[in-house]
Amino acid sequence: MVNNNISIKGSKYPQDSLIKSIILHLTPGILITIAYIMFIPISNSIGFPSRFAFLIAGICVLIPVELGFLLFLGMKKNKKISLIGIVFYRESIPLKQYVIILPLFLFYALFITMVVAPPIDNFIFNTLFSWLPDWFILSISLEYSKTILLTINILSLVFNGFIGPIIEELFFRGYLLPRLSQLKIWGVFINVALNSLYHLWMPWRIPTLILMGFPLAIVIWWKRNLYLGMIIHVIGNALGPILMFIQIFSIP
Repeated sequence: MVNNNISIKGSKYPQDSLIKSIILHLTPGILITIAYIMFIPISNSIGFPSRFAFLIAGICVLIPVELGFLLFLGMKKNKKISLIGIVFYRESIPLKQYVIILPLFLFYALFITMVVAPPIDNFIFNTLFSWLPDWFILSISLEYSKTILLTINILSLVFNGFIGPIIEELFFRGYLLPRLSQLKIWGVFINVALNSLYHLWMPWRIPTLILMGFPLAIVIWWKRNLYLGMIIHVIGNALGPILMFIQIFSIP
């Protein structure tokens, strides 16, 4: 496999072949989906919804596979726990750029999520994926006990709202995206497309995930700043559990 260095803005990023990049993008998603399916019987046996199985699968796979992989490479390169030379796109930008960029992309993500995605996702699901069993859908009913709902929502907030997005941005934007730099903007599109396809546990959402992720990925690539992606990813993922807490505590 090709592993060259190219100079971009005075920095050198190791480059991966397209085949290697595809494997690295998709393997964690395949493993998470397999683990999710395997944990479903356990989740059902203790009276929890399928979302609990997904969260446990994510914790058991995403942390050791994505973060563990990065830390292994960092240890190998630096002889200590460090991501120097492994995770790139950590250049600083002026505070005013955060103030301008973050609200714009948060509004864009909210618009896609609330307005654009539902009809597209529903059409794709009903056309191609209606055969999937009900447990494969990550919705959660308020009919479960408040204890179960709180347990799942706390896990969702901590893992899916904070830990997961940070690890994913380190892996996909800080590690994989720079290694496609030789392809320029096509490398950004490939990264976003593969990152969306990584979400194999909800394949009907892949087109809208691409639509949502591509503009932000371009800015991350342009500014060489993955923290923009981290902040937006965290806020976007944490918003759902936060709103869910309001619903849970409104239950008599």
